[in-house]
Amino acid sequence: MLLSLVLHTYSMRYVLPAAVMMCAAPTYVLACGAWRLLSTVLPARFYHEVDDRLYTIYQSMVLFFFENYTGVQVIIYGDLPKNKENVIYISNHQCTVDWIIADMLAIRQNALGHIRYVLKDGLKWLPLYGWYFSQHGGVYVKRSAKFNEKDMREKLQAQVKAETPMYLVIFPEGTRYNPEIPKVIADSQSFAEKEGLPILKHVLTPRVKATHVAIDTVKDYLDAVYDVTVAYEGTVDHKGQRKLAPSMTEFLCKECPRVHIFIDRIELKDIPEEQMYMRRWLHERFEIKDKLLIEFYDAKDSKRRNKFPGKIVHSKLSLKKTLPSLLFLGSLTASMLLTESGRKLYVKTWIYGTLIGWLWVSIKP
Repeated sequence: MLLSLVLHTYSMRYVLPAAVMMCAAPTYVLACGAWRLLSTVLPARFYHEVDDRLYTIYQSMVLFFFENYTGVQVIIYGDLPKNKENVIYISNHQCTVDWIIADMLAIRQNALGHIRYVLKDGLKWLPLYGWYFSQHGGVYVKRSAKFNEKDMREKLQAQVKAETPMYLVIFPEGTRYNPEIPKVIADSQSFAEKEGLPILKHVLTPRVKATHVAIDTVKDYLDAVYDVTVAYEGTVDHKGQRKLAPSMTEFLCKECPRVHIFIDRIELKDIPEEQMYMRRWLHERFEIKDKLLIEFYDAKDSKRRNKFPGKIVHSKLSLKKTLPSLLFLGSLTASMLLTESGRKLYVKTWIYGTLIGWLWVSIKP
């Protein structure tokens, strides 16, 4: 019985961080909603500057749990510029933690508030968050034939016009690489074969539409494209077969000892403009990712496994970057919950904020 209790307690280590992050959501959305209302009489650029600062506070709190709390070792390969840049960030996609990896890199450039996401359309129905991601410059897209290029261009053009700093995160595969769903991998490989493209083993065949629209729309505003390859150590079984990458819950339970991040900064002049040629370029980038991951997971020499080639930087995030945000948002939320009127406002924010957010995203893309 004692052993069962210990194991149960061990598996519940995600409860505290999950509770804090979720409980802070209404407080955060209230602040952002109030600022959104004020912004109707303020210049768009000023609104985005403050919104980015608010977003930095919330995401810094999130990173406290994903880095400082878990104690994960973040290992970076390649050159990550120290200065803020306007970039499009493209990466392989295998789990929900991939979104946090973008935050990990952005905070190391003091650009955390500039993160915007290209998200699949269904995520706009997330309570509170769905509305906020849209307000913060996120773009919701539908797959294949339902993809609305016009809406995406208009939203990105509006951000460029407002001179909004941009750290736009795109996962070109369109869905996660999941070894437990072999049909998705097989379909992806069949499509590549049909199109005369090299077949990929550890990533899916990338889709070019969102990447092309994004780069084509904001190319004169960008400094570079970051091509990022992510590998989570410990995702290979005893037979050497690749396993499912960690979920957010598993990551928060400290089940991923190290995350490896390979960065290739690409100049805009090296990227073809026409979609047909960009499609080939993007596939070639994913071929490079595939080779990196084959070496990471399958290298015959065991000394070469669980690492990418090149210079290694063990990057530890200082508590100064995250703890103040945790204390600030935690104290605001606690003070709201200590009074009856505060608790009523808190509950109403969850309920009415979600309903109004759903109405908003159903009307506006």
